[in-house]
Amino acid sequence: MEPWHPFRSAASQQEYLTFYDQRAQRWPIPSESAMVPTTFGDTFVRIQGPADGSPLVLLPGDSETSLAWIPVIEAFASEHRVYALDHIYDIGRSIYRRQPRRPNDFVRWLNELFDELDLHDVRLVGHSYGGWMASLYALEFPERLDKLVLLSPPTVLRPPLGLYARAILYGIVPSRSYIRRYLYWYAPDCVRHEDTRATIDEMVDEDVLGRRCFKMKKREIVRPTVLSDEDWQRLAVPTLFLVGRNDVSYSAERAVKRLGAVAPHIKTEITDGDHHLTITKPDWVIQHVLEFLEDR
Repeated sequence: MEPWHPFRSAASQQEYLTFYDQRAQRWPIPSESAMVPTTFGDTFVRIQGPADGSPLVLLPGDSETSLAWIPVIEAFASEHRVYALDHIYDIGRSIYRRQPRRPNDFVRWLNELFDELDLHDVRLVGHSYGGWMASLYALEFPERLDKLVLLSPPTVLRPPLGLYARAILYGIVPSRSYIRRYLYWYAPDCVRHEDTRATIDEMVDEDVLGRRCFKMKKREIVRPTVLSDEDWQRLAVPTLFLVGRNDVSYSAERAVKRLGAVAPHIKTEITDGDHHLTITKPDWVIQHVLEFLEDR
């Protein structure tokens, strides 16, 4: 395996990591980092917060890294020991050696990661694709978790057909113009304001750069699955579900209605926002997540 794996070349590695490290300079609090070994490869983990704080693990969305948590990390780490991950098969600093090919592979990866970090009674927070991973883990290893928070996860309702078509094109069309159009469509609230639109523009830049620099292909990523009624009913971990009313993935109202009918033990909250709640509603996310985590 080449020394620059998972990048296409040494030049690609330098180009992407320069971009990544420039973004990382905006991380607002002191942190340390570690490369944690698993059978799927080495996972980059950004660690901060009091050493004796309850462990809080953050899983970003697809085509995002640990840096996606910049808007909320200072508040989350005020009393928690926070572990923000770069996914094992995506952009970022993690180095895969085995490609995850089925949903349960992500469960195994997370469990090995928690073993290596010696984490127990974990408070697990996942956004979007990371929320899907978190829900799968909670079903398989509820005894290792204390609380579960799902931000805009693709696990409650099947997305509309239009989203499927757009997502397929997003996975196979590498052009900047289509990637920008897709991400703008996915973030209608973000693009209405200059500051949050700049964040989406940076996501476009990183997506384009990642496709050029990494070996992996978007179409090879494992597609998320919708949990069944039985899955939601047997989810034993105290769970908070947060969603924006303008999320294009599915109807927020229908999602909350379904959870209320099949799994009333899950706490749900809706706000005026799109899929990217940590960008459009960071204070709202901080308030509801921390209140839920501390509620006994």
